[in-house]
Amino acid sequence: MTEIKIAAIVEGHGECEAVPILIRRIALELAPDFVPRVLPPIRVPASRLIKQGEIERAIDLAARKLQGQGGIVVILDCDWDDACPAHMGPQLLARARKARSDMLISVVLAKKEFEAWFIAAANSLRGKCGLTEDLKSPSNPENIRDAKGWLSARTTSGIGYSETDDQSTLAAIFDMSSARKVDSFDKCYRDISSMLEQLRQSQGCVKE
Repeated sequence: MTEIKIAAIVEGHGECEAVPILIRRIALELAPDFVPRVLPPIRVPASRLIKQGEIERAIDLAARKLQGQGGIVVILDCDWDDACPAHMGPQLLARARKARSDMLISVVLAKKEFEAWFIAAANSLRGKCGLTEDLKSPSNPENIRDAKGWLSARTTSGIGYSETDDQSTLAAIFDMSSARKVDSFDKCYRDISSMLEQLRQSQGCVKE
């Protein structure tokens, strides 16, 4: 059986640990024994990636690391001025697919930060990573401008939220069903699920 491989392109150090965990969690929801190999993520700041030629370069690097076999997932915070995931996401995806039309590619922009997905599932994170026991998700998690600050303000340790220390831990335990109430995570979940399922089908990992 051919190994299913995924290459991720992310922005921050925290995502380098958190995104592979997220991909593997989604895979396990597709099948309890499904564990794709997620390559060490390629880290590129969003401010650079949106420039002409940069996402194309990153996608080509990911494709070469995959040796042309597998899928590429791009996950970025969409928090720059006047940024809109609904507009910027399809533009970046079109550029990425033009660069490597032979690869399965997904582009997901978190509005406004990856951590907004944790906030959407805040009830499931009570008491975790120093977060308060009465943590509660607000009505519009994606409208919070500083999601990391929101989490930091709701810790009991006095240390606050640390992307490098806490993001991967929370990615392993946050309730994905609750997080899917926000559009950008719902898209993330659907995109990754679809990619993994296509790879399973194409490589004969699904029994009829």
